[in-house]
Amino acid sequence: MSMTLEVSELESGKNADASVIVLHGLGADGTDFVPIAQELKLDPVGEVRFVFPHAPVMPVTINGGMSMRAWYDILGTEFTRVEDERGLRGSQAMVQTLIDREIERGIEPRRIVLAGFSQGCAMTLMTGLRYGQRLAGLVGLSGYLPLSAVTEAERHRANHDVPIFLAHGSADQVIPIGRATASRDALKAMGHDVEWHEYPMPHSVCGQEVADLNRWLLRILG
Repeated sequence: MSMTLEVSELESGKNADASVIVLHGLGADGTDFVPIAQELKLDPVGEVRFVFPHAPVMPVTINGGMSMRAWYDILGTEFTRVEDERGLRGSQAMVQTLIDREIERGIEPRRIVLAGFSQGCAMTLMTGLRYGQRLAGLVGLSGYLPLSAVTEAERHRANHDVPIFLAHGSADQVIPIGRATASRDALKAMGHDVEWHEYPMPHSVCGQEVADLNRWLLRILG
């Protein structure tokens, strides 16, 4: 798996002092969340750079081996019990390089938000909790906590108190709401400040969710 990810970017100004890295879901690409980023109103916290990486193309078992953009393989319907640990850890390394790159570009770690939808949510929690410098916050939309049995042992001390925004649809038929609430409860049990939101929607994003996320981002970046 390549260690270099192609990215798209969107900046609110030429002198960004905060970055939001957004990880897309299975079969999508980085452009999927550009319209949602454009809806966010973050002017009060200064200029913000959005980074939209494109996951590698790989065969996905649950989709008959069809190749598509994916952060890791989905081996079957019990995807939270039989996990592609190798794929998860490979993508973790790639996402870490994206965070490192933002720091090299002059963004303080505490001004970097890692966010993701579905598989991107899993990678956000996988990577953000293990990252060696304190981040501003983690955003998980319609996803779950991967490798949950080892998360507490592997998470880095630097991000033991990182705030987390979790949101999920009560009618989600891709990742059931119960998996999301179990992830929420596990993170709270570890001591994380989790802001939880549940919406009457399927595996998607809704307007109220964007508004709630906007308020959260203003708070943690303010």
